[in-house]
Amino acid sequence: MDAQGRGRAEGADPADQWVLNPQTGDYELRLDGAPAPPPVPRQRTPQAPGPRPGGPRPGGPRDRDDEQDNDGTADGPRDAHRRRRDLPKRSRKRKALMWTGGVMGLVLVGGSAFAYYWYDRLNGNIGTVDIGDVGSAAVLGDGPANILVIGNDVRTGEGNEAYGNRDNVTGHADTTLLFHVAGDRSNATVVSIPRDLMTEIPDCETRQSDGSTKTIPGSQGTTRFNESYGVEGRDPGCTMRTVEELTGLDVDHFMMFDFNAVKTLSTAVGGVEVCLEKPLKDTSGGTKLDLPAGKSTIQGEKALSFLRNRHGLKNESDLDRIGMQQKFVASMLRRLKEDTLSSPSKMLDVADAATKSLTVDQGIGSAPKLLTLARELGKIDLKNITLMTLPVVDNPDEPTPVTVVPDPEKAPQVFSMLQDDVSFTEVKKQEKKAKDKQAALLNGPRAEASAVRVDVLNGGGPQGAAGETVAWLQSSAGVSRSANQGNAPAKVARTQLVYAPDQADQARKLADLMGLPAAALKPSAKAGGDGPMTLTLGPDFKKAGVPVATPKKVDVPQSRADEKMCKG
Repeated sequence: MDAQGRGRAEGADPADQWVLNPQTGDYELRLDGAPAPPPVPRQRTPQAPGPRPGGPRPGGPRDRDDEQDNDGTADGPRDAHRRRRDLPKRSRKRKALMWTGGVMGLVLVGGSAFAYYWYDRLNGNIGTVDIGDVGSAAVLGDGPANILVIGNDVRTGEGNEAYGNRDNVTGHADTTLLFHVAGDRSNATVVSIPRDLMTEIPDCETRQSDGSTKTIPGSQGTTRFNESYGVEGRDPGCTMRTVEELTGLDVDHFMMFDFNAVKTLSTAVGGVEVCLEKPLKDTSGGTKLDLPAGKSTIQGEKALSFLRNRHGLKNESDLDRIGMQQKFVASMLRRLKEDTLSSPSKMLDVADAATKSLTVDQGIGSAPKLLTLARELGKIDLKNITLMTLPVVDNPDEPTPVTVVPDPEKAPQVFSMLQDDVSFTEVKKQEKKAKDKQAALLNGPRAEASAVRVDVLNGGGPQGAAGETVAWLQSSAGVSRSANQGNAPAKVARTQLVYAPDQADQARKLADLMGLPAAALKPSAKAGGDGPMTLTLGPDFKKAGVPVATPKKVDVPQSRADEKMCKG
């Protein structure tokens, strides 16, 4: 509909197009070019000069509309203007409402255009990757959620050649954060995964540009974690699968940033405050980083140099650098929550800067979906966001270790707590939830031990654990229908029992006998339970007869997002 069809001709005030119809006494819409209603001739009775018979009209002075000009003619233009000014209150109010409505419509249309501009701009910034059947279609479903934040070390972009080979146009998985969001959204845990962690990379199916699929072979044995992306055509879905194999968690989404994101984001928030105990200077000349002791606010190139630097740190290692990166992330989160979220203009700047260097999966691949995700994460109090590094030890297979492997004792404990959604900041509350969940899952009938059928595999437990467990089950627990199947095809992060829905009574009985937590029970989608259940022993398994339970806490260095780098 054009402007005239909406009651507004070009250049005209909408309110001025509503004019009085003298035939009806009401206001009507008159568009440009439309003829005015014909005036109604006044029927006047000639009267002698002087006061009207009977005197003034009751209730006030004489009505000017009933006067004649000195020449005896009807009202002139001046009196018509007076007549408009002296309209009845109801008519004046109607005109005021129409004028106000016109202004509000303009504001709303303008606001919609502004919103559409930003919606279209942010959507155009976001890059997406089809990762197939890995991940989740929902932004944040019910229960816990896991988001993988991948730092891509691609060197393309102005000034980024100082950080490595600029010809690396794909990049690898560099700084990677596993963001675990609690089911009740009260807390979150951020786990940094070292790029030099030795781990197994599974086969992964990738989508090609022509729509076809291609399976990228996994690693032969263990290799560096950063090779889970970019090597041999591996996409972010391969990194997600690698983390799932490593942790035993389902990863719902990924968000991948490059070097440019650090520079633009830190600038958009107005700089990030960092604090150093001693001056930090890159003597290698690669980044030219030179920061004094104490407080500094860094952004742009300095922020990227700070995150990439390892020179001048205690061991000049990737692990030292991760600690600095965590403090930087915590400081940026505080800046966003305390300053940026209260300013719409700053929020738009941050959103624009973030999405320009952002690639995500299709489940969160639009501005509204990312906004929904940001709102949910924004509800978490900073004091309930825990940051830590995956517990690791030096790689024992290297004479002079330059890579690391998961700590055989502490890493499974961290994974177990995340799998059971136990918070590192509210352990008692979350521990009670885990117990309630276990009680609900294990509440039901039990089969007789002699009816339990189970195959036992070793997926990371002590050597010979499968055989010893079967011997214990048959001799001490009465589970005669158990069998040793040797080593599992792949290692698992923790002990798990897979069973069909109609084998739930058998699963509960075996859980009782072996002390399995609720998180270890994995119902299968297959309805038929004709075959045996599958028990895969993980690194959390000690020996037969010793319960496998979720730890109440784990002794690893950790910090909170509300802790300031600079005291005072």
